[in-house]
Amino acid sequence: MSHFPLWPAQASGYATEVDHLTIAIFVLVMLLSAPVFILMLVFAVKYRRGRAANRAHRIDHNMALELSWAIVPFLLLLIFYVWATRLYFDIHRAPPDALEIQVVAKQWMWKFQHPRGQREINDLHIPVGKPVRLTMASQDVIHSLFIPALRLKQDVVPGRYTSLWFKADKEGSYPLRCSQFCGADHSLMGGHVFVLSQAAYARWLDQAGVDQSLAAQGEALFRSRGCSGCHGPASTVKAPALNGLFGKEVPLESGQTVIADEQYIRDSILLPQSQIAAGYPHIMPTFQNVLSEADVLKLVAYIKSLGAEPREAPR
Repeated sequence: MSHFPLWPAQASGYATEVDHLTIAIFVLVMLLSAPVFILMLVFAVKYRRGRAANRAHRIDHNMALELSWAIVPFLLLLIFYVWATRLYFDIHRAPPDALEIQVVAKQWMWKFQHPRGQREINDLHIPVGKPVRLTMASQDVIHSLFIPALRLKQDVVPGRYTSLWFKADKEGSYPLRCSQFCGADHSLMGGHVFVLSQAAYARWLDQAGVDQSLAAQGEALFRSRGCSGCHGPASTVKAPALNGLFGKEVPLESGQTVIADEQYIRDSILLPQSQIAAGYPHIMPTFQNVLSEADVLKLVAYIKSLGAEPREAPR
């Protein structure tokens, strides 16, 4: 008889916590519901023949009992709410040293790009014990990245970035799926996550070597698309400086202030008129339908790499 596991293997500490939460909720539900079903069975057998009920006496109320079976389950469920909420927020607060990997979902494939420029389709190689942050975008429809062994699932929505992070603690190969129906070949949109030792991951990076890092590819796009003509240090056009922009507060013409994160930079490239920086003219053209999501991610990586000090104008 073949082995049939109750659920997928655990490949991270987060997966272990999710399983503990699942088991604990199951036990709680059983403890709360078992007395009801047991008493239903007992009364069905005891009173199966029926008899005349004496309704002359007045029913006494036990206020302490009635309050206890309402308050105790509520407090127990509140504990689980706090537990689940902490797990939810944990996967959206990546540590600062996380390995940044860009993901583009497209009918019907997953495209991964590493910081040094290595690219993969439907497979993802990562080092064991290293935090990994995924920044994801969809090229067409809604997709959903699902890695059962890590107990992670995140929708990938057109027009915005979504992200999550994880740290795989066990080497091996684990399935990767799309859990959102995305078209005729949805069932084929899958692959594997390969968790490698640090040495094996370094060898894989060397074997899958590329000429340029992701930021360098973005810099090449920055020049070829004419962005340096307005945003370069030597530009005569009044446009926002990009050095040290990422992570800073940006005052808008509307009076609002936003943080220059990945989403802000993406919107500034594809929907520039939706958020005009205060003090600058409305001259930024849109690159929507000109740049792919993969190209935008390269530009975002380049802008993130710019330090606070002025750089020499690209030539």
